[in-house]
Amino acid sequence: MADNSKAEDAASDSVEAAKGTGDKKEKLADQVMQNPQVLAALQERLDNAPHTPSSYIETLPKAVKRRIDALKQLQVKCAHIEAKFYEEVHDLERKYAALYQPLFDKRRDFITGCAEPTDAEAEWHSENEEEEKLAGDLKNKVVIEEKEAGAAEESNPKGIPDFWFTIFRNVDMLSELVQEYDEPILKHLQDIKVKFSEPGQPMSFTLEFHFDPNDYFTNSVLTKTYKMKSEPDKSDPFSFEGPEIVDCEGCTIDWKKGKNVTVKIIKKKQKHKGRGTVRTITKQVPNDSFFNFFSPIKVSGDGESLDEDSECTLAIDFEVGHFFRERIVPRAVLYFTGEAIEDDDNFEEGEEGEEEVSKILFIFSSHFPW
Repeated sequence: MADNSKAEDAASDSVEAAKGTGDKKEKLADQVMQNPQVLAALQERLDNAPHTPSSYIETLPKAVKRRIDALKQLQVKCAHIEAKFYEEVHDLERKYAALYQPLFDKRRDFITGCAEPTDAEAEWHSENEEEEKLAGDLKNKVVIEEKEAGAAEESNPKGIPDFWFTIFRNVDMLSELVQEYDEPILKHLQDIKVKFSEPGQPMSFTLEFHFDPNDYFTNSVLTKTYKMKSEPDKSDPFSFEGPEIVDCEGCTIDWKKGKNVTVKIIKKKQKHKGRGTVRTITKQVPNDSFFNFFSPIKVSGDGESLDEDSECTLAIDFEVGHFFRERIVPRAVLYFTGEAIEDDDNFEEGEEGEEEVSKILFIFSSHFPW
């Protein structure tokens, strides 16, 4: 019993001691909080503390949060209306593509030499016309002197040689994809066309690469179709910013024997474990080539995500396809001469608030080719 009494007394003393310590801390805190300098320092820290939008929203009354949720519902409906807007824009693209096509057909005829422009069609007044006139006069003088010296008359090649190949060489995004052994094939490229999906069909566009007969493959046209989606994601509707490419599909290239540049043959020696004899086997492995563009990575349809490298490759593929559609095909001559490349290099982004422009102007600005 004595031991129990001592234990109880010890416990009681501990409680009293703790209580005394607590009282001292409270008194000290009261004294600190009554110090004007301490209060000013605390207020300054509070004023300078970062306030995030989410932290502010959390402080709002329940009734205000309810109204914010209603605004989000309205925003989702706006996203769906915006998706319909882009669907109609796609219809307009299809309509105006038909108006552009006769001009693009004439462009192809001039490039391939199937037709010669009239004097009126070939008339062009450049900004540096006077300088070019002087240079032209000087050139004519040289030509006359050469003719007088018995030099051979200047040859007149058919059409515009290596038109599309030159564009590939001029544009960094494309030249990085082209290997040296791709170049002779691309010199046979006669035209690139963009075809939009038919009315009522899922949104898509197809790139058609037209080749003249060559020693590499029997196809006259190679195609690449990009499938698009213009609807908000159900799990993240606020991320919708317009149509996006979601998948693409290439075509089979009918390579002639020994001409497939997308693969290479490697030889490997194997030694038989028992007999010790050596044999040489050949193996076909993938090879870097622009023509891999027509054998793209497929987006998995079973919901499985791609690995990081595949996602990166697919993103680059989508970017290249979009660039062909929006820039290269509509403005081919300016990428051939390099003028469009200079414009791209000289483009400077404005301030953050100036980067947003009218949707209609943004969408159609890259569709006027001349």
